[in-house]
Amino acid sequence: MEIAVIKTGGKQYKVQEGDIIEIEKLTLAKDKSIDFDDILHGKKVRAKVLDEVKGPKVKILKYKSKVGYRKHMGHRQKYNKIKIEKIL
Repeated sequence: MEIAVIKTGGKQYKVQEGDIIEIEKLTLAKDKSIDFDDILHGKKVRAKVLDEVKGPKVKILKYKSKVGYRKHMGHRQKYNKIKIEKIL
């Protein structure tokens, strides 16, 4: 099987045909295809969007002693789950 390295969302992913990975959310609908560039060999990588998922909740707490300042926040990153269909 061929291996490709794609770059999206400021991150690089090593992929093969048939891999299912989670990348940072793109503005694509479910069941749409997207092409990435292989940054090592200059090939094209075709992927299909399977679903949109959310990552784990990250809790943020800010606290300053002796002042009574407390602040609670949370964040959940959204991801697209994609399947690598073909390395062209």
